[in-house]
Amino acid sequence: MAGSVIIARQAAPLRQQVVKLIREDILNGVLPPGKRLVENALCEAYGVSRTVVREALRQLESEQLIQVMANVGPVVTVLTEAEIKAIYVVRAALEGLAGKLFALNATPAQCAGLVQLRDRLDSAYRKGDIDSREEIKAAFYRQLLDGAHNEVLAENLRAMHARIAVFRRYAFVNPERIEPSIAELTAIINAAAVDRNPEAAWAACEHHILLAGELAIAEYVNRNKELLPA
Repeated sequence: MAGSVIIARQAAPLRQQVVKLIREDILNGVLPPGKRLVENALCEAYGVSRTVVREALRQLESEQLIQVMANVGPVVTVLTEAEIKAIYVVRAALEGLAGKLFALNATPAQCAGLVQLRDRLDSAYRKGDIDSREEIKAAFYRQLLDGAHNEVLAENLRAMHARIAVFRRYAFVNPERIEPSIAELTAIINAAAVDRNPEAAWAACEHHILLAGELAIAEYVNRNKELLPA
């Protein structure tokens, strides 16, 4: 938790503002895995009530970014290598399905939108920064899921993305993943939106996520060696 960040009253509910701030601190490593989240400290840091903090922590628990431990209270979630692998196997299957359904169901306008996004990869991803990479990746998933036309799948993938947000951040800060990511996204877009090939779109999505999973595991284990079982 970075210093005191007294929240200015805005239109968005205070709970959402606190959720966003704590989530960002987790994703940026300010609140590392295993860190205990003390309600009084959070109240003081953000200038909000205990009720608001508790509501925010409940939401973050539902996203599985924190867990409540007996006799300890809420802590930032610690995952094992096996758990991360399991998450990415499921994510690969869900995103493969999203690519397939986009190829089958997307409108011509939705396909054109995805192709336009492909044409922004050079400026927003290769030559961009962390923020622009996150923005274009978020736009990619919005368009992919809109074109898939399956709200059940969209809900499950959004929940999955929230759970693994810390791992996705690794790809945006690792320069070695920039060129492979661009190539993988280009392959997905070409298969799903240009060729309209459901099998190729599934395979391209799955390939992208399995490679991302390898990076996630390596980075997470390297950063949290002292917390993980030998």
